Amino acid sequence: MLVSKVAKRYAQGLLEFSNENNTVSQVFDEMKSVISILNSSKELNSFLVTPFVDAKKKEETANLIFSSFSEGSKNFIRLVIKHGREAQLKNIAQEFINKVEDINGIQRITLTTATELSPSNIDAILKSTSIVNHNNKFDVQTIINTELLGGYILRVGDLQIDASVKSKLNHLKKEFNLN
Repeated sequence: MLVSKVAKRYAQGLLEFSNENNTVSQVFDEMKSVISILNSSKELNSFLVTPFVDAKKKEETANLIFSSFSEGSKNFIRLVIKHGREAQLKNIAQEFINKVEDINGIQRITLTTATELSPSNIDAILKSTSIVNHNNKFDVQTIINTELLGGYILRVGDLQIDASVKSKLNHLKKEFNLN
């Protein structure tokens, strides 16, 4: 997923600010909450990205929604809104989380499958590949995509293994078309 330069810059600024104030872990948890809240409310997303709504109204709403957050996080969210970057808030929060995880040596792994897998199957897939560094901690996100038909797609950072049935069928289709 491409992340905008805006999200990277704001996330870096938030990381530097939280480092200076020794609040990285607290802000990390709060940014996870930001993503969770924004993922669960289409109405809030629409409200934040609507250009017709005044920035003051958006700030007031954000103050109410994120009232339990630390002052640093609340001020940061207000700053993002004040600068007209509220549409990027979720990306900024995710980029901040990624930066903190990178610092802590945590690998982000995405496993896409056609059906839900048991923890032992997930573990077996992770152990069967060399792209996962088993010496580091990792955070596995599982995604169900029935279009794969079977198999899996494993993504670790910039590396990807596509062992899906859909991919294999597409490859066979290309082979038949060439002959």
